[in-house]
Amino acid sequence: MTNHIVLFEPLFPANTGNIARTCAGTNTVLHLIKPLGFSTDDKHMKRAGLDYWDKVEVVYHDDLPSFMATLPDLENFYIVSKFAERDYSQADYMTAGDHYFLFGKETTGLPEPFMRQYPDQAIRIPQNDDHIRALNLSNSAAIVIYEAMRQQGFPQLARTHRYEDDKLK
Repeated sequence: MTNHIVLFEPLFPANTGNIARTCAGTNTVLHLIKPLGFSTDDKHMKRAGLDYWDKVEVVYHDDLPSFMATLPDLENFYIVSKFAERDYSQADYMTAGDHYFLFGKETTGLPEPFMRQYPDQAIRIPQNDDHIRALNLSNSAAIVIYEAMRQQGFPQLARTHRYEDDKLK
């Protein structure tokens, strides 16, 4: 079972770099759907991802239909959006197979016709809609991937860490 974070036409290199770092730390594959609002060679992208960019498996897709064509089925495909009827913590991320979490563009989200085509795949992070339009993209990706990893028992992740010379003992 592998988790995948999928970014639709990301605009800001800092968000994508932060998400790449989260992917590196959770063994999550990062998918980028073009067009991108930056070059992945951009100095801001490298700064945001720092030493971690080479530790992430990055898959590029020319457009949303090209990405959708790579999915084996819709069973473990989730669209993270404020326009959803169920909470992200209500989904079962323990089912067999890879899990894909699609996030929309920072400014406009995902195309409405696409969202209407897949309403059962939509999950939402609770928020106060009167105060904000949306949570930050990199924060949202971290919230969702860590819930999936929690349900999966944090496979292949270190759950504790100790100092070589533990000053706390």
